[in-house]
Amino acid sequence: MLRDRLGIEAVLDGCSPQGQCGCCTVLVDDAPRVACVTPARRVAGRHVTTAAGLSADEQHRWSGAFLACGATQCGFCTPGIVCRLVGHERRGADLSDRATVDRALAAHLCRCTGWQTIREAAAHAASPSAETHDRDPEAAPRRASIETGGPQRSVPVSVLGALDFGADGAPPGTLTAVAGPDGLIHAESLTEARRQAGKVQGRRTTLEPVPPIQIPEPPPGTQWDIRLATCWTEPGYLETDAAWCEPGAQPSDPLANGGAFGGKKSSPVRDEAQHLANDLGHPVRVLWSREDTVRRGPKRPPLAAGLHTDGTGIIRIARTPGATEVLQSVLPNAEIVEVDLPGPPTSMDLRAAVWAEAQMLATALNRLQSGKWLNAGTTTVEITSSEGALAQATVGPAGIEVQVDAGDPLDMTTLRSYAIGASHMAWSWVTSEALAVDADGEVHDLTIRSFRIARSADTPHIQVTIEPSQRPPVPAGDAVFAAVAAATWLNRGAPAHLPTGR
Repeated sequence: MLRDRLGIEAVLDGCSPQGQCGCCTVLVDDAPRVACVTPARRVAGRHVTTAAGLSADEQHRWSGAFLACGATQCGFCTPGIVCRLVGHERRGADLSDRATVDRALAAHLCRCTGWQTIREAAAHAASPSAETHDRDPEAAPRRASIETGGPQRSVPVSVLGALDFGADGAPPGTLTAVAGPDGLIHAESLTEARRQAGKVQGRRTTLEPVPPIQIPEPPPGTQWDIRLATCWTEPGYLETDAAWCEPGAQPSDPLANGGAFGGKKSSPVRDEAQHLANDLGHPVRVLWSREDTVRRGPKRPPLAAGLHTDGTGIIRIARTPGATEVLQSVLPNAEIVEVDLPGPPTSMDLRAAVWAEAQMLATALNRLQSGKWLNAGTTTVEITSSEGALAQATVGPAGIEVQVDAGDPLDMTTLRSYAIGASHMAWSWVTSEALAVDADGEVHDLTIRSFRIARSADTPHIQVTIEPSQRPPVPAGDAVFAAVAAATWLNRGAPAHLPTGR
């Protein structure tokens, strides 16, 4: 009702609807509610407030707090999170208490920020004496664009849902097209398009995820010193693939305000929207559901490796253009075997795909060769990316500590936010994330929570130190991701299978 009938696009759709992403959270008589699974009849005669309807003071304090703490990046999840936290604030909750905020965030998913900056923003907004520091209006988006590879703005309207995303801003009367059994099906509304397509809501399976490629057998009479097999994992970007187009025009950008970390680089929705609009002579919006994104969106190529201390051995990896070259550049003595693997598409465009796995293996080999495996319960790994960013990550009982040299920081808050987000993504990937895909390649985990992305309550504290530099700025995300992934894996004893468990 809110999006499709009333056109309130600040209420965003990330799960289509599963009631699991929190992007459509609104206030119903001051109580947070997930709109996508709340029947309209239940709110008859009650007050419904979106982020755009918060009081002027609330909008000012909360947008200022999120920007001051770097708690918004692409901004897709942010309006729903703000509504949730304002609802708790209105009921007198102590938002400076981590456990309170963790409980509130359990209904949400944020893939960009790693949760910590959101918790900091909640405490910032709740403090009457908190100061909002001015940010350089040019340096912050420049650093963000370096990290994302495209334009990204973090401004008050992005916190409150006033930015257009790929599915937003289409003219009235635009048709909506969704995936059906035999191709796209279009109709005058999303509800009717889904009805015609026979869409059945995805569910979480009872099938346990396992690495799809077995670790190779070592040569007779030998054993591998390092073994690693990875599962299918879901990138989990919140804004599902979407674009709209008018006849003879250019389609909207499915990346909108960034996000996806390479997951939409080759998304077909732009071409689909443009071709359909030209064929029909009418504006068309192509909208993937969460299940479409899971089934059709790219995944990290699963691999299985067995290596000797000298770096010789075998790495089997799902056939993916560019994967062999990346592995050989880091592990030149290993034999790389690409295998045809049934399942969703794979891509090297995702954050540090294959390169991070190669760095993990190389770091483990270096530790074995030097005789330095673990260090008093903490593990430190230092990695430099091909762009020249240096990240040092220490993982231990106290949490995660990261030192970053990515050239000129430009904006400390923005760079810190991206470093925290990359740290969380790496830690979550190594310890918990996996996707159930059967032997025939069919994906069975189709809901947000089935991706096993670490929640705020499950995430250790992340301390980031940014080194000052006069070098030209370079992206830090891949270096941080690889360093934290390697340190986390080694700290757990370099088990043969990911995820390791927490």
